[in-house]
Amino acid sequence: MPLRFLIVASETPDQREARRKDVGAASDETYADTLRTIEPEIVCETVSCVDGTTPPSPETLRAFHGIVLSGSPIQMHADTPETRSAAAFMTRVFEAGVPAFGSCAGLQIASVAAGGRCQPRSPRMEAGFVRGIVATDAGRVHPLLAGRPLTWDAPAMHSDEVSVLPDGARILAGTRTTPVQAVEIRHGAGTFWGVQYHPELSLAEIAAALRRQKEDLLEEKLVADEAALEAHARRIEALDAEPERRDLAWQLGLDREVTEPGRRMREIGNFIAHAASRKAS
Repeated sequence: MPLRFLIVASETPDQREARRKDVGAASDETYADTLRTIEPEIVCETVSCVDGTTPPSPETLRAFHGIVLSGSPIQMHADTPETRSAAAFMTRVFEAGVPAFGSCAGLQIASVAAGGRCQPRSPRMEAGFVRGIVATDAGRVHPLLAGRPLTWDAPAMHSDEVSVLPDGARILAGTRTTPVQAVEIRHGAGTFWGVQYHPELSLAEIAAALRRQKEDLLEEKLVADEAALEAHARRIEALDAEPERRDLAWQLGLDREVTEPGRRMREIGNFIAHAASRKAS
């Protein structure tokens, strides 16, 4: 019997269509592709946590071996119908006790659902890649980060962050500017593993995300002008197409933890293995 995973989307319909236009897939669709890249026989189903419908019952959720919360522009520090709906959905996931994983917005949704808080990041954006992630003492022995070196880089794109962790949370990794980069949250009957960065994103998707965030990047003076942004995005795309290009990796300051898909997606692979081990037991 193959693994069954539920992918939870937190993009609105308009946001999903906009991302399909710019990147070729909504965030939950990217996650489904990533999961199947790691485990080809995995069965993925998708549900929205921001469409206002009643969240599935814990009994329904227990039919899945793992639950994954994909990224989105949702701002969990704001009180909106979407943020309330997302938090309510994750509360059901904790009640169900099914292993859960999320990146970026997924981490923020789980943190708020368990009693934590989020805030706008300062400086505002972590765009393209996060540098120098370091595991904590707890993270160095945690299965989420198994196989990671002492420090590593990863794709990233966010302007919000977790400011207060809920009770039952442990920081597994952080950086100087974003202390909460990887977390385990134990709440109710459930356990959530999450990262602030994006192990599911290819380099091509990061290049597309930079183009989508053009106005924000210019406002933050992270690029001098549109031509500089386009040159940077094209270099990232070229490395995606030819990951063995040492010249491009050197120019971008990236190593195999980012350029090799298996290493870049390590946390997701570790989570799939965790879900599979629970299924086997």
